[in-house]
Amino acid sequence: MFAAFAALAQRHRVAVVIASVVLFAAAGAFGAGVADKLDPYGAEDPDTESVRAEERLENAGYRETDVIVLVEDTDPRSEDGAARLAELSRELRRDDDVAQVTGFAETQSDAFVSRKGDATYLSVGLEPTEDRERQEAADRVAASLEDERDVTVGGIAVANAQVNEQVESDLQRAELYAFPILFLLSLLFFRSLVAALLPLLVGGLAIVSTFFVLSAVSELTSVSIFALNLVTGLGLGLAIDYSLFIVSRYREEIARTGPGLEAMKVTMATAGRTVLFSSLTVSAALAALVVFPQRFLYSMGLGGAIVALVAAAIALIVLPAVLALLGKRVDALAPKFLQRRAERDARSAEEGFWYRLSQFVMRFPGRVATASAALLIALGIPFLNVAFTTVDAQVLPEEASANQVDDVLRTEFPPHRTSPNLLVARGSDREAADLATQAEELDGVAGVNPPQPQEGDVSIVEVVSDSGPYTRASQDLVEELRALEGDVLVTGESAGYVDLQESLADHLPLMLAIVAVTTLVILFLMTGSLILPIKQLLMNALGLSAMFGILVLIFQDGRLEGLLAYDSQGALEITQPLFLFAVAFGLSTDYGVFLLSRIKEARDGGASDRDAVAIGLERTGRIVTAAALLFAIAIGAFVTSEMIFIKQLGLGTALAVLIDATIVRALLVPSLMALLGRWNWWAPTPLRRLHERIGLSDVYRPEAAGSPPA
Repeated sequence: MFAAFAALAQRHRVAVVIASVVLFAAAGAFGAGVADKLDPYGAEDPDTESVRAEERLENAGYRETDVIVLVEDTDPRSEDGAARLAELSRELRRDDDVAQVTGFAETQSDAFVSRKGDATYLSVGLEPTEDRERQEAADRVAASLEDERDVTVGGIAVANAQVNEQVESDLQRAELYAFPILFLLSLLFFRSLVAALLPLLVGGLAIVSTFFVLSAVSELTSVSIFALNLVTGLGLGLAIDYSLFIVSRYREEIARTGPGLEAMKVTMATAGRTVLFSSLTVSAALAALVVFPQRFLYSMGLGGAIVALVAAAIALIVLPAVLALLGKRVDALAPKFLQRRAERDARSAEEGFWYRLSQFVMRFPGRVATASAALLIALGIPFLNVAFTTVDAQVLPEEASANQVDDVLRTEFPPHRTSPNLLVARGSDREAADLATQAEELDGVAGVNPPQPQEGDVSIVEVVSDSGPYTRASQDLVEELRALEGDVLVTGESAGYVDLQESLADHLPLMLAIVAVTTLVILFLMTGSLILPIKQLLMNALGLSAMFGILVLIFQDGRLEGLLAYDSQGALEITQPLFLFAVAFGLSTDYGVFLLSRIKEARDGGASDRDAVAIGLERTGRIVTAAALLFAIAIGAFVTSEMIFIKQLGLGTALAVLIDATIVRALLVPSLMALLGRWNWWAPTPLRRLHERIGLSDVYRPEAAGSPPA
């Protein structure tokens, strides 16, 4: 298979490059407007009670509050105030997408009056039920009120629309910051200007292609716009990794045999094989997120898996063709000091910093392994006290109108009135009244509004909690409300959060099983060992625990708020650990695959177990460290986001790859391999025979190609 890749790149390089230009130009044209086709965050599970309750509400003709029109410097109880609100209501109802407008005039409820009596709001329900259409309608409502004095428009639909705009803005800012830094560091690590441009080329092609695929997928199912953040950061990061692997190996081979088919064959059978296995591990880990029904998570899994496979395909097909065209010109436009470093890179692997470090580590393997593991465990301890929250208007910047409206409602109006628990009851009016009476007697209830009859035999009872929607007390109240007698379903922010937690917990075991099994299988097919895949799982777990512990210390405990420009919510966004687990697990395995492939190659070439580890670490230490640093910058640029959970995503991923490339790969891996010796490569006889039959056998054999390049 890899010989075919090499032949395609070497013999048809011009045709491959021309075809690629045409295909990617078309992909760019069709995928350019992808952001307009994607939907908001999305944390609902269609099989949960809160979603079923919302469907019952919609079928009964009721529309929940989508837009909140805050009217300040207006007393709704005064004649002038009532007249102004009536005019605003008439203006809102002129929009065909507005289903209902509710305020003080309709309810005479003090919940619509601020504590000082100088502000009020209108609750607007929209006709559309699809998220994208509801956002568009909310935008039109906000635009129609732009010129109104002392009027600010917020609510969930407006917040979602503003989040979409913020994501696009954050993407542009992250790219603006990341690209210049990535280019300069790529010049240093790739040793020449020509080579430094290659990862940006691969990354740009991977991102454009994935945007096109997501644009097509959005026609078939709902995709969250947050997938674009991941695609951009991960596409750049993987492009850098894969380009480094292939370019560095191609340099070794042209130094040994000169440019040509032989150099390309060895490059593809070694670095190309590593890229293939790496992309499979990364895509499998991210694809495991597809088991979750929440739009945010399955979209991240879908986008991440696609960009990993697309980046690998470009690195295996397009990049080799470009290298074949360049030949030795891959080192062109290199300053002399970089030329000297490139020459040192191609020398014997039995010298250099990383070789000496591995020898030191293997001289004291027990101590190094114990100290490294202890450090990672200590860093992970804070995660034992993790608390969770979810996304609301507070994740938006302060200047966003949805955030401003939310702030005013929280501080100047009776608390929690805009986020009641909704009891959606089916039955007679008397049964609904009895339900309201039962609800009033429960602990933690601040108030119960009279039942609101809807179409058919459906009634709504609003139950207001005396604490915030995501507190433990409000969650307990949801459970008590669901235990009431009658045909009743409970929805609202608190109920949705309860259902989200339960849904994530229900699907988590399947996700973990998929990640573990696919990692074991892929690494076994690559190495033929049962021990190495198991060890990889354990080391990934240590690295991930350290990353999560640091995130708790920073974002939950409120450290570095000034430096990172955020306000702590006192908790982590609840889906972030799942997403970060998948991304970081895949990337950690990615670097592990690269190191193990060079160790195995050296061992197959006749090196002892100890020397094979030293040679492998020397050959990969610089490249893995460089790749991790570049990747951390590519996706870590999202710490510049205005939204806190995107900051968590960027910083968490950057921390994970840096921890893995330093503590895990430089210290823990060589020390454990020294302790285990030949047991690293052990597998039961039936599995060894299975590997001989189905393992990927088209690999570089040092004895077949003369002396090994290392």
